[in-house]
Amino acid sequence: MNEQAAMPPALGPDGAAEWPQLGHAAALGISFRAVRQQDRPFLVDLYRSTREGELDRTPWVEAQKQAFIAMQFDAQHRHYQEHYPAALWLVVLQRDAAIGRLYLERWSKEHRIIDIALLPQLRGSGIGGALLRDLMAEAASAKKSVSIHVEKENPAMTLYRRLGFTKQEDKGVYDLLSWSGA
Repeated sequence: MNEQAAMPPALGPDGAAEWPQLGHAAALGISFRAVRQQDRPFLVDLYRSTREGELDRTPWVEAQKQAFIAMQFDAQHRHYQEHYPAALWLVVLQRDAAIGRLYLERWSKEHRIIDIALLPQLRGSGIGGALLRDLMAEAASAKKSVSIHVEKENPAMTLYRRLGFTKQEDKGVYDLLSWSGA
């Protein structure tokens, strides 16, 4: 695909970066930085890692898989930018190395995790749980809930349930999960 979705800036509505507060994740060497255009190859590879199960079931050759992933990544980014205009678009770092992404929008009554993903080798290591606990603590301090759409078959569903997220809506292949600290 020739037309690529531009990488959005990680800015809040006032134009200033508003990083999530870290506590649990900071203890694991986690930090954030704004998504940059040069992050696109990393972000596309990360996105692909979340779709490998589907790709494994296709008869496609590698070039077809790459084209499909690039198209889907760009479509997802355009959708996110259109529907979450004030979101933070962050690369998750561990000791300055890119290990994931966190897209977050803070609304008046809730924090919506648009997307959170880690490199496959770091899934299940406690980093995702630490990030979620930090986001939950930040939301609770502002008397807000946290919500996220999660694919029903996503292995992280167990983590969300363990942290107290509950299903609010069935959205087909996704569930809208919510957590309230109130």
